[in-house]
Amino acid sequence: MRYVIGMTGASGAVMAARLLEQLRSHEVDLVMTRAARIVANHELGDDEVLHAVHHYNAEEDLDAPIASSSCLWDAMVVVPCSVKTLAAVANSYASNLVVRAADIALRTRRPLILVLRETPLSLPTIENMRTACLAGATILPPSMAYYFEPQSVDDVTDFFVGKIMDLLGLSHSLYRRWSSAAQTGNPRLREV
Repeated sequence: MRYVIGMTGASGAVMAARLLEQLRSHEVDLVMTRAARIVANHELGDDEVLHAVHHYNAEEDLDAPIASSSCLWDAMVVVPCSVKTLAAVANSYASNLVVRAADIALRTRRPLILVLRETPLSLPTIENMRTACLAGATILPPSMAYYFEPQSVDDVTDFFVGKIMDLLGLSHSLYRRWSSAAQTGNPRLREV
């Protein structure tokens, strides 16, 4: 399987790094915007995972193979996805390689997952989410669940990345899946 991973300038580079770790056995094309490089440097330092990919491109590399619909890849994830990138994807404004590849995903009906990292949301952002969703994208805001009792930031990150892996149809054991209180034996869940 071949995946395109786009990183943009929103906070959440740790999710991209963890996803790239999970995709090590697959062919990966990583595209980072200039803003993503700044955020990743701030949040991760010099993370080797970001460099251990099959193909790396900067946002201006519009002659990269993934800029053409003739390049065969299976799915794309933009993680983290900035509001700016969401707006560009929703409106087919392919001014960089991340948005160009996302536009190809939508045009060719390949899975496109946008991990939107922003809160609160403005009406224009909600409208752009709606437009991108109607075009075929899956909007996956990293919204926290508490039923699996996360103990660390790593647990929370793994939950979000696990949700991405679920949408890609890839098996993982990044988080404990929901089961009823009777199955888990958790008395706190039964006290409702």
